[in-house]
Amino acid sequence: MEFTNKDIRTWSILGQRGTFGIAMLDVADNNHKIIGLSADLCNTSGMDRFANKYPERFINTGIAEQNMVGMAGGLADAGFIPICTSFANFIALRSNEFVRHFLSYMQCNVKLVGLSAGFGMELFGNTHYGVEDIACLRTYPNLTILSPADGVEVVKCVEAAAKTEGPFYIRLTGKMNQPMVHRSDIDFQIGKNITLKEGADVAIFATGGMVSRALKAADKLAESGVDAAVIDVHTLAPFDKDSVLKELDKKLLVSVEEHSVVGGLGTIIADTLSETQHNTRLLKLGVAHEFKKAGEYEYMLEVNRLTADMIAEDILEVSNGF
Repeated sequence: MEFTNKDIRTWSILGQRGTFGIAMLDVADNNHKIIGLSADLCNTSGMDRFANKYPERFINTGIAEQNMVGMAGGLADAGFIPICTSFANFIALRSNEFVRHFLSYMQCNVKLVGLSAGFGMELFGNTHYGVEDIACLRTYPNLTILSPADGVEVVKCVEAAAKTEGPFYIRLTGKMNQPMVHRSDIDFQIGKNITLKEGADVAIFATGGMVSRALKAADKLAESGVDAAVIDVHTLAPFDKDSVLKELDKKLLVSVEEHSVVGGLGTIIADTLSETQHNTRLLKLGVAHEFKKAGEYEYMLEVNRLTADMIAEDILEVSNGF
């Protein structure tokens, strides 16, 4: 998709869900094999544009995520390219066995889109928070997992998934009015992290909506004399191990994610470090391994210390010990 600075600003206002709807319609215009499925979340997922233009290519399965993934597997075997949407926790957890069998094992060409991953569901609470989806899905072979940082990367992720044979899970985070990380076109490659800022002391690996907060945290660290690199991890599987190995000269590596500290980006980096002979320290910042009281989005980030200020504070507390 060709886009302008105005488009990027619009995507920032719409947030990742709304931007997904625009990107899906664009890829569907160019590929009539694309079929849209939603578990009763057509408008919520931004798929209404697609459904209104191509009603014959849209299926509302109702609140039946397992059936949706199963139907998508059949459609893929028939030569179509199904794109399925539901909230991240339901599509990753409720449909987990179906994802394992149809996407991982049978490698059906199905694209899953997890809406409102992290704390995007706000006051719906812990039953609707998607903070374990990476941990649950990254163990499955053959499944590509993407986590865009902003609207530009949402578009790039949808385009890449639509044109690449094989199963995908795209994890959408944040709310509307999401900060822009990329203000122009980017060289987006599956499995290749993007270094947004170089730094000599600390390397911060961030994914999804946490990338913009990591950049702000790096600015705050600079005020305290800590030079932090920021790496945008838009692909969690296959993971770019080389981007970690390049940063082993740093005093500290940091992972920042709107996901449990168990099994997500931090664990992926730890697994990578375990294969090396270096003893670089890793600080994992993410969702605490416990159920907390539900609240609005910013509140949930605060109680899990995922604001830019708190990220910087936690890094300083550790880095001052070196």
